[in-house]
Amino acid sequence: MAGKLIVPSEVKVCATCSYWDGERSVDPDVNVVVIEENVEGECLIHAQQVAGLWDIRQDPDCLWEDLTPDEPNKLE
Repeated sequence: MAGKLIVPSEVKVCATCSYWDGERSVDPDVNVVVIEENVEGECLIHAQQVAGLWDIRQDPDCLWEDLTPDEPNKLE
C-alpha cells in the first residue's frame, strides 16, 4: 500500500503546479496538496509524464504556476 504525502501548495514541485495533470487532492482551507507517494502525472507544458515530487528547480524551462485560484473580478 502506497503512502500519502502532504505537501504545502507553495512548495515548487510538479504536484503543486496548475499545469500538472496527476492524481491529487487539494485542501484549500489549510493550503496543502495530498498525493500518493510515487504518483506520476502529465506535465501539460512539456507533454510528458513526470513524478509529482519532481523538483522544478532541476528544469530551467519549467513554467510552474501555483494552485492558488485567481482573485475573482470585482464589478462595482
